[in-house]
Amino acid sequence: MPARRHGLDDLDRDLLRLVAERPRSGLLEIARLLGVARGTVQARLDRMVADGVITGFGPELSPAALGHPVQAFTTLEVEQAAREHISATLEAIPELLEAYIVTGPGDVLCRIAGRDHEHLQQVIDRMLAVPGVRRSTTVITLSTVVPHRVMPLTGP
Repeated sequence: MPARRHGLDDLDRDLLRLVAERPRSGLLEIARLLGVARGTVQARLDRMVADGVITGFGPELSPAALGHPVQAFTTLEVEQAAREHISATLEAIPELLEAYIVTGPGDVLCRIAGRDHEHLQQVIDRMLAVPGVRRSTTVITLSTVVPHRVMPLTGP
């Protein structure tokens, strides 16, 4: 089956919404709720995985519930030539939740989590110890206004 890469139709959007709202539901239940065959649901999911629309089916985990309630965003200024080594080294830090190469005054934007402020400082110190990382600027999150989301991008 060739992958269709021309956007999502209403059934795709409804399917994504149901999978997001009811991640523990089986294909048969989702098919029943959508009023389509189980094979249609499977084919649509397979296509969206192949197209890169769906990137995972794992559980969403809470850093706070895992003992890391303090989160921060840290911008690292790095030596450009060492970026590949820095990326590989940063990946080994478990408290580093996400990292992106960005434009602007910094080079790498990181979201980190810690048990408390002291632990957060230790995480930042580990990041600063990576050869090629020059300095960091950190802001601590106080609350979440809009959590990470992608579903609004699927359309109406």
